Amino acid sequence: MTSSWSLTGNAIVQGIAEPAGTYWAAQMHAYGTPIVAGVHAGHGGDCVGEIPVFDLVEQVLQVVGGVTTSILFTHPYATLDAALEAIAAGVRQLILATRDLPPLDMLRLREQAQAAEVRVLGPGSAGLIVPGKFLWGAIAADCYDCGNIALLSRSDGLLDELAAELTRAGLGQSLAVELGIGATLGSQVDDWLPLLVADPNTEVIVLVEQHLTDTRAAAAALPQYSPKPIVAYVAGQQLPTAPPTQEAATQIVSQFVTSTPHTSTAAEKLAAYKKLGVPVARYPAQLAELLHQRLK
Repeated sequence: MTSSWSLTGNAIVQGIAEPAGTYWAAQMHAYGTPIVAGVHAGHGGDCVGEIPVFDLVEQVLQVVGGVTTSILFTHPYATLDAALEAIAAGVRQLILATRDLPPLDMLRLREQAQAAEVRVLGPGSAGLIVPGKFLWGAIAADCYDCGNIALLSRSDGLLDELAAELTRAGLGQSLAVELGIGATLGSQVDDWLPLLVADPNTEVIVLVEQHLTDTRAAAAALPQYSPKPIVAYVAGQQLPTAPPTQEAATQIVSQFVTSTPHTSTAAEKLAAYKKLGVPVARYPAQLAELLHQRLK
């Protein structure tokens, strides 16, 4: 995936009539995010709060003009079609809040997105937030405050918790991104690091991982991105190290989208960070302590 994410522009919500889509569309709109429309076949002409709903993405563009980003809360087996519909209509950023996409669907989506130069976050991504400005996805905005810490997370549900811990410690955030869950992802850590390094509002970058996430260790992407301090937090450091089994299709597909061997266990991740001299917090409160030290 290309790293040139745009953090501006109008957004739509596909699958807005799904319970999660309805709830989070309202939350994003209330936060001030420019959600110009929702899309859900069979619900054209409805409204979710103040958000008009259309049957097709193409219809939205005919009415409101340009759309930068689509946040998808569609059913797992409908997500590929919805994403390809958005790509065909000219949307160039997709945030897949939906989890449990069929592996081969995700592989096909990656291929189509790369061919069209479309950026994909997810699947199973909580999205991203620039505190005080906008949020895309399913993020609890009250956990965040404006500041200079960037959070880049590859975890299942830890992003809000860690942001709340940092906020209580007086450490606000410049940007927080949840990459998603599963073995097959759109954008990876090394797609986001150049943006965070170039961001004038970010002084320190926090990488969040967890035990037994089937992905390459974030540390593998770090040597070329050293201008700003980096701190890590790896959850589940005391858990058993036996890796979980995966269905055959997921194992096969993941080999096509991961350029380096999987580094799944917390111990392996800790060793990778130690080799690079990156401090790793043992628990969330210690993460705040490490960040205070880096900001002195």
